[in-house]
Formats: sequence, structure tokens, C-alpha cells
Amino acid sequence: MAKSLTELSDADLASELAEAKRDLHALRFQNATGELENTSRLSQVRRSIARLMTEQRAREIAAEASTGASS
Repeated sequence: MAKSLTELSDADLASELAEAKRDLHALRFQNATGELENTSRLSQVRRSIARLMTEQRAREIAAEASTGASS
């Protein structure tokens, strides 16, 4: 993640999230087969996914508040 999450567009945020989920899936398989040397990477990717999902939800809430306030 080169940019901060707040600077990413919604589409970029979604693509980052999808990529992180793919990474986590691959890391889980590597861990299960014993190929994963850096097991802390699992935690790092999980936290990254949580940050991305939190930013997405914050944007959803902000969008709901802005449409709800104008109604």
C-alpha cells in the first residue's frame, strides 16, 4: 500500500482488498504445507485486510450520512 488508505479511490480500495485476500489465501496454503518461513506475514496480511475493510465501512457510513442528511 503505497498511498494512505484515505487517498485511494473506492475502486483502488476494492482491488487492494481483493489482492490482500488472495495473498492471505496463498499464505494459508503455504503455511499448511510447511513452505511458509515468515509466519508473521499471516498476521500482517490479516491486519491489512482489517484496515481496508474498516476504511470501506467508514466510506459507506459517510455516504449514508450525507444522503440521509440531505433527505
